[in-house]
Amino acid sequence: MGAILKKMEVALNREKPPRLTALRGLQTEEQGDPFKILIGTILSARSRDENTTKVVNRLFAIYKTPQELASADMDDIKKVIHSIGFYNVKAARIKEVAQQIVGKFGGTVPSDIEKLLELPGVGRKTANCVLVYAFDMPAIPVDIHVHRISNRLGIVDTKTPAQTEEALGKAVDKSLWTRVNDTFVMYGQNICLPIKPNCGICDLKGDCRYYSTFSSSSRAKAGPPRRPSRR
Repeated sequence: MGAILKKMEVALNREKPPRLTALRGLQTEEQGDPFKILIGTILSARSRDENTTKVVNRLFAIYKTPQELASADMDDIKKVIHSIGFYNVKAARIKEVAQQIVGKFGGTVPSDIEKLLELPGVGRKTANCVLVYAFDMPAIPVDIHVHRISNRLGIVDTKTPAQTEEALGKAVDKSLWTRVNDTFVMYGQNICLPIKPNCGICDLKGDCRYYSTFSSSSRAKAGPPRRPSRR
């Protein structure tokens, strides 16, 4: 996996130095504040990174602590985050999470995955993102990019993100876990796209099950090469 990550990073920087993912950017801007990472991860679901970053910055410019967000008026929260997808649901979610952080955990985001999973609407991907980006703890958050690329490369053969997380946990050395999400997400956003991936600039073609299958299929459809005509 170390070699795969290195090839991804080289390809990304060769083509165009990629912008930071929303969570990596938030980690840098907020010095890894666990509460802001948690809320930012919730807001990032089904949203483009650029929009997530803008909304998160607006939100935390107004509500700087769990206590402030927990006591905020719901309509005011909605106005702040209205440009993000599913803002009605997310407004209710982040307020409820803030209330539980204050009431149940004394205003401090827990660094234990089981406790994080007790928070409303927090699944394994969100909990693992908090562990990685807030606490620099080894975990593998599996989103659509991690799931797709892991299967395309043949690192795993899974149907669901939960299965992918479990399989990657067994296949990848723990020292590399924290690099997987960040690198795979940037690769999935810039090179290994869901539709029409940029295989021509990818350095992993020789190791890629998807590329091998795709290339074979393309050659079969094209048929045998034409013989030059005789004149």
